Amino acid sequence: MDSTLGQLFFFLFFFFATVAFALLINSILLRFVKTLGTKNQPGASVRWSTHTKPAIGGLSFFIVFFISFSIYSLAFDSRDVFENLRIVGLMAAGTLGFLMGLTDDAYNTRPVLKLLAQILCGCILAGTGSSIELFDSYIINAILTVIWVVGIMNAINLLDNMDGIAASVASIVVLAALINLLLFGKHQSVDFTLLIGVLAALLGFLFFNWNPSSMFMGDTGSQFLGVILAYVGVRYCWNAQSIEGAYGLLTGVAALVTVFIMPIIDTTVVTVHRLKRGQSPMKGGKDHTTHHLSYLGYSDRQVGSIFVGISLLGALAYTLLIAFALPGKYLLAGIMVLCFIALLLYFYFLIEKNQKDGRNV
Repeated sequence: MDSTLGQLFFFLFFFFATVAFALLINSILLRFVKTLGTKNQPGASVRWSTHTKPAIGGLSFFIVFFISFSIYSLAFDSRDVFENLRIVGLMAAGTLGFLMGLTDDAYNTRPVLKLLAQILCGCILAGTGSSIELFDSYIINAILTVIWVVGIMNAINLLDNMDGIAASVASIVVLAALINLLLFGKHQSVDFTLLIGVLAALLGFLFFNWNPSSMFMGDTGSQFLGVILAYVGVRYCWNAQSIEGAYGLLTGVAALVTVFIMPIIDTTVVTVHRLKRGQSPMKGGKDHTTHHLSYLGYSDRQVGSIFVGISLLGALAYTLLIAFALPGKYLLAGIMVLCFIALLLYFYFLIEKNQKDGRNV
């Protein structure tokens, strides 16, 4: 596929066809599956919604994931998929995350089993070429990679607590990575086709998941997405380059905290406050940043819009950082990190205030 215009039409067709497919498959699943992964049984307090809804969104993510690889193999070069250790590792880790999530949705597995599966996902990615390259020591890089993978898989799981939040934030992370690939002229890469498919699947799911939703993604979706987003973070934030060359530590950190701004903030402040109260960070609850915005009087749709707006600003800042050889690049990176810290502190003290006012569940 040599023609640039032909490639453009191919990717546009693939994107819209995949969105349509995701809409179709989610619609079909809703007709036939009414109880899979429904964790809002009477008396449960895991989700914000008071209605029981099937947690089946992750099924469409996983199906599209493998369709994307198949489409790339047919349109370009199958050796880039099946003879590429990094891609094979992503397939294996993504499949493990999906199966772990599916098992948890069906049987409510023990947290330790989920943690072990997440660690294994991180080991698979680190061992197949998707490792953070921050230090000279491979072992230290691999350990950091495993911590990152476990952290993001839990962050997406924790963020899936209100209609549309996790899927919309994940969509923007994927969009930022796609922009990175376009800027570097890597639109013929396996990653580009894969991420177009994932973005299309997320949009096809959001049609049913935006408030008022008719389905959740469940652990099936959040665990699988966590692997994909952790992979994106390694390749396009931790190990990313700007147009003018390799990142320094400051710009790498700035890229990371702006692209993943809301998952990192939500997980950090919720974990800190739960540990202060002597509670496990692994359990569900209604004490997330989303919930505390609701306690201030914002509707679920308004909370979703706030998260989308913040995430889009983060993606824009990331794009500016990698796309332009600006004289003030390090100043921009510093400002981005300071903005992240300011927002982190805002949500931390918001939760503190709501707790003192008795508005924490």
